[in-house]
Amino acid sequence: MKLTNEIDVFINDYVKDLNAGTASIFAGAGLSIPAGYVNWTDLMSEIATDLGLDLNLEKDLVSIAQYHVNENQNRTKINRKILEEFTEDVSETENHKIISRLPISSIWTTNYDKLIETALEKEYKIVDLKYTNDQLLTTRPKRDIVVYKMHGDVNHPNDAILTKEQYEQYYQTHEPFINALSGELTTKTFLFIGFSFNDPNLDYVLSRLNFRYRKQQRQHYCFVKTPKIGDYNISDQASLDYSVKKQNLIVNDLKRYGIKSLRINEYSDINEILTEIEKRYKKQTIFISGSAEQYDPFEKNSALGFIHNLSKTIIKNDYRIVNGFGWGVGSSVINGALEEIYSNPKKHSESQLILKPFPQFETGEKKLGEMWEDYRQNMISKCGIALFLFGNKNIEGKNEIANGVIREFEIAHANGCICLPIGMTGYASLEIFKKIIAEQKKYYEKPEEIIPIIESLSDSATTFDSALEQIDKLLKKMKKN
Repeated sequence: MKLTNEIDVFINDYVKDLNAGTASIFAGAGLSIPAGYVNWTDLMSEIATDLGLDLNLEKDLVSIAQYHVNENQNRTKINRKILEEFTEDVSETENHKIISRLPISSIWTTNYDKLIETALEKEYKIVDLKYTNDQLLTTRPKRDIVVYKMHGDVNHPNDAILTKEQYEQYYQTHEPFINALSGELTTKTFLFIGFSFNDPNLDYVLSRLNFRYRKQQRQHYCFVKTPKIGDYNISDQASLDYSVKKQNLIVNDLKRYGIKSLRINEYSDINEILTEIEKRYKKQTIFISGSAEQYDPFEKNSALGFIHNLSKTIIKNDYRIVNGFGWGVGSSVINGALEEIYSNPKKHSESQLILKPFPQFETGEKKLGEMWEDYRQNMISKCGIALFLFGNKNIEGKNEIANGVIREFEIAHANGCICLPIGMTGYASLEIFKKIIAEQKKYYEKPEEIIPIIESLSDSATTFDSALEQIDKLLKKMKKN
């Protein structure tokens, strides 16, 4: 997919909201359908048949659910359908996985299934789940994210919002959810995924926010697939023209609520856009890899001063630093970062420095080498850029290349990081530079933009001051791209 200018601008703006902690997701049925779950039409198919109705002629599915309850004076069959359809053992989609990795503090959904919370838990995030009014009154300790299931949960099908009567009474029976959603829509930027905007609850909230904040609405976004012949109910040019006209009217109407529609050609485009969002967000996090028993040919204090100032430069450019507290390197990384953070606390914060000291002893069943591998994988997976410094260690009195730094390079490349060796510091960083030079296109999409810089950073004639200037320029340039 070639990103349109409109979508490119959206991605940049949404990444800014992610960095500011003001981004949220609203997930509809379209997010779960690719995993194998049914849509509303399929869910109500058997119910409609029992009523003698044809779903090809009926559009008001909420009313069909109500008719069933009216006729049977219970919703036993509806509850059974929910359990049958949404408790199947299916796996999360790639979109669920990407969303779970993004630094979002809340997700709203009308889905009954558990795919969202399962994906989040697999990322080791503590989920505070809300699907009843009482749950809104409590806060789960150390939570990472809140998931609001405003229509209920599959494990409690009798309480799931499904019938017309439930929708009509929602603003009374679930007023706390209405209030919570209203608050989030005014303070966060929502991206609506897999949502058709025919939900009466959401319409209720949006219409009242539009009335109250018409002149001060927050910008939200949704995906809209461009109709084409072959889509559901579009078999010829006449039906295509009708669908396009109706979609344009809906898109224009959503503007009243501050929702900008992002047009896509295929639903698979959503995955590419989410992937790009994650990539651009991660690109603002830099992993600093390095260790040093010796600093030759540089004087030790000079080398430590360079690492200190390098860390300051990264923070000054509004990047985040992830560091494993490498031997002979970690302290200078910390000192440089904190000096810049504390010198300008209104611009920077301690959240820009993420320290991950390596475990040093085996205290359980897992071997130290296994722990280090898992640790490296987890740490580097959160980054989009990796810098490599020095990379040597003492083994039985001999100074050798640190294989741990080489391994971190391999993991960083496998995770799609932009790898930047400062080869002038020698050892592992120089070996990494040689690997990259030998297969430039393997490591960079546009090698012509980066190779001249890392060549200079690997030139023994380059001074530390010159290296810092070049890195500063490169970081500024990468931030714009």
